[in-house]
Amino acid sequence: MNTTAAQFPYPWQRCKIVHLVRHGQAMHNVEGDINREALLSPHLFDAELSPLGLHQVGKLREDVHASGLLKRIELVITSPLYRTMQTAFGVFGSTESNEDAGVNCPKIMAVELCRDRMGVRPCDMRRVSECQALFPSIDFSMAILVVQMDGEEDNMWNPDFRESEEEMAARMGLLINWLWTRPEQEIVIVSHGIMLQHILYRLGNDCHQSVRTALCKRFDNCELRSVVIVDKSSMEADSQLC
Repeated sequence: MNTTAAQFPYPWQRCKIVHLVRHGQAMHNVEGDINREALLSPHLFDAELSPLGLHQVGKLREDVHASGLLKRIELVITSPLYRTMQTAFGVFGSTESNEDAGVNCPKIMAVELCRDRMGVRPCDMRRVSECQALFPSIDFSMAILVVQMDGEEDNMWNPDFRESEEEMAARMGLLINWLWTRPEQEIVIVSHGIMLQHILYRLGNDCHQSVRTALCKRFDNCELRSVVIVDKSSMEADSQLC
């Protein structure tokens, strides 16, 4: 195999390391596996983590600390749904325990763009004001801006229609574009399985099909998958650097 053609050096300033994390198992996952109709139940509104999900979060936290990854991460972006914020804070937040001694935990931001597929299912609705009180260390400034425009009642969530595949793909495109406005180079995104797959679908367009297939496979609960992304928007102008 000739590997020379597959080698592409890019300036580090145009690259970011992105760690994609799906939330731990939540109660809607448990009940939905038994009966898909349960996902329409109001009692699953903004579903929280299950006991197994909390255990998964604790295990991932141990792995992130043990590997030294926590010390490298500059920013954590999370969906504003309860299960993802439980995961983001549980894995990357400060608990003021002995294990956090001398460790500067990264900033965690709630970002509306990376929330779950919207519409029909109450488990995918959000409750920003209540979660602000539950997670005072999370930066809700972007989520609050959306609430001010959209309303606390989550008018973006439609009780009659699910967000289409095209709409989800477009939203993940906006999220990726927003990432490039951030100064941080090593970032975590804590989101939902289908949204993380859409991010990888978009990023994997240049990959060989076999790589893209492996990269974009379904996420397990609390799985962490890491990629390096490259901003090629003005590469032609800087081609002499590559």
